[in-house]
Amino acid sequence: MSKLPYSTITVSGADAFDFLQAQLAADLANLADKTDLPRVHADQHERVTSSRAILSAWCNPKGRVICLFRVAETAVGHTLTLPTELAAEAVKRLTMFRFRAKAEFSVDAASTEQLGVTNSYEAWRLNQLHAGIPEILRAQSEEFTPHMLNLDLLGAVSVDKGCYPGQEIVSRTHFRGKTKRRCLRFESSAPVSAGDKVSDGDRDIGEVLNAIGGDLLAIVPLDKADAGLTVDGIELRRVELPYL
Repeated sequence: MSKLPYSTITVSGADAFDFLQAQLAADLANLADKTDLPRVHADQHERVTSSRAILSAWCNPKGRVICLFRVAETAVGHTLTLPTELAAEAVKRLTMFRFRAKAEFSVDAASTEQLGVTNSYEAWRLNQLHAGIPEILRAQSEEFTPHMLNLDLLGAVSVDKGCYPGQEIVSRTHFRGKTKRRCLRFESSAPVSAGDKVSDGDRDIGEVLNAIGGDLLAIVPLDKADAGLTVDGIELRRVELPYL
């Protein structure tokens, strides 16, 4: 298998959990217990992950998603797996927010186990799209709120764990029930591309988020989801998501 376009940030140190719990939108208490993990010496760089990982949004103060992490716990800290093109900037920003916390960061290429790839990377991406799990790359970073990306439905945000960047906006949207735009799955009669505009015939009302051939996820208003949408004249057909 060729090198995956994903990297893993390892966060280690005595304050790693508390630091990440205050930064990430998911509740890291949902990770496996540390007692279930194999023990290694702190200066070993072997990547030993727990049997489960959780998806977490990392938001800016305006409640826009910077990136998505696949978070796992290891014997020496936590791993955050994300697209390689966002990794360097993520480490830079995490370091800025570290202050006096005892947390260190290192970056390595992601393994198939960390990403959850069991067949091919291409098959994994398509399965993620079919499952309605968005992929946030540089072009989508800080463009959408967690609710637009369905991250509240995917367990990637918490509204009751305490403060984190963007938490007020996430909680306000949740409790007011004002989610008017969602990430929906469609099939197109010809290939489209991420960033293409979605039209209802009269005007652009949404945007393609991820696309693989004629399969795509797009951010559109819920009340227009079945309104005969097109992308550059290409017809879209809505496909139900397993959780929406």
